[in-house]
Amino acid sequence: MNRASGRDWRTPTMVLAAGSILLALSLGFRHAFGLFLAPMSRDNGWTREVFALAMAFQNLVWGLAQPFAGRIADRYGAGRSILGGAILYVAGLLLMSVSHTGSTLGWAGLLIGLGLGGTTISVVFGAILRATPPARRSMAMGIAMSVGSLGQFVMLPAAQIAIGSVGWQTTLLGMAAVGALMIPLAGALSEKPAGPSAEGDMRLRAVLSEAFSIPGFWLLCFGFFVCGFHVVFIATHLPSFLTDRGLGPSVGATVLALVGLFNIFGSYVSGLLGGRISKPAILVFIYGARALVIALFLAFPVTETTAYVFGAGMGLLWLSTVPPTNGTVATLFGVENMALLGGIVFLFHQIGAFLGGWLGGRLYVATGSYDLVWWLSIGLAVMASLINLPIREVPVERIRARAGGLA
Repeated sequence: MNRASGRDWRTPTMVLAAGSILLALSLGFRHAFGLFLAPMSRDNGWTREVFALAMAFQNLVWGLAQPFAGRIADRYGAGRSILGGAILYVAGLLLMSVSHTGSTLGWAGLLIGLGLGGTTISVVFGAILRATPPARRSMAMGIAMSVGSLGQFVMLPAAQIAIGSVGWQTTLLGMAAVGALMIPLAGALSEKPAGPSAEGDMRLRAVLSEAFSIPGFWLLCFGFFVCGFHVVFIATHLPSFLTDRGLGPSVGATVLALVGLFNIFGSYVSGLLGGRISKPAILVFIYGARALVIALFLAFPVTETTAYVFGAGMGLLWLSTVPPTNGTVATLFGVENMALLGGIVFLFHQIGAFLGGWLGGRLYVATGSYDLVWWLSIGLAVMASLINLPIREVPVERIRARAGGLA
């Protein structure tokens, strides 16, 4: 890439570092929202469904915003999407801190969802992939996801301590203050993509037509739907599930912190292996292992020990799906439209997230238990494992032709 002298500091290492820190902040805050279900519901006189619906709506907005934020990032540089997303994210946290009705919490969810669309995986990975040599892309995604997981690990106990010490409203105000640090990070990721090329100048219709004609793209989408269902159901409802079983609030926070801690290792290993073996095969294993871990968790009495073991096991499998999923998209279609296409795949993730968050609350109200959603999670994990079996990492004809021309 031809860089102006004033932009020489935006090296691949700098882009990776800035993107990783951004993920740590944006995903760390999002991972902690489940801790607010019980105190906000208690203080405002809500059923669990009110909070769950708002969080589900937030995740759906996040998914719907992702392709648009990705298109802006692909065409004009990731910095614009990140800057706008960071401002909306902070505004949403501020509004959430004064939410005393379900509608106000819903508006906060709208702002946070739009903010997440501009500050998370698809936009950030698109910038990192464009700045990173092909041989190191899978590892770079693993590193970025690992640092993002570190943010989740740190945020959980910090938020739990803050809620117990100063209350949920002040905790959200503190999160908004820390979230403002995302704004300057947009500068390190603001470089516009490379100049005109056959790939860079593809019209939106051509990009979508090419992607939608590949069966493997749809299979990735449906598999990632299941990932979203698991992540948001567990992150939103696990603390309350453990409280219902007689465990203290700190246990739920610790379990989610363990998820974040072990996800550091899971994401890094997943990214590392993605450069060496079939990425769809990695996804087959991850989803199959999720089904087994959840089934074992339900098979034994719920104690602090089994909860912590479950947190560690799920942590290894938590967002380790992200590097191989996005890596497969990049292999199939190249990186020029990565943020857009990754955003579409992520939209399916967030549709699953909406259902996981909402159904957890809805079925709990209807049945008084989370059991049905847990068993549904097992069935979906098995389905996702089978869905990824036929995917092949074969670039589209456009990419193969370009590679042949460069040979």
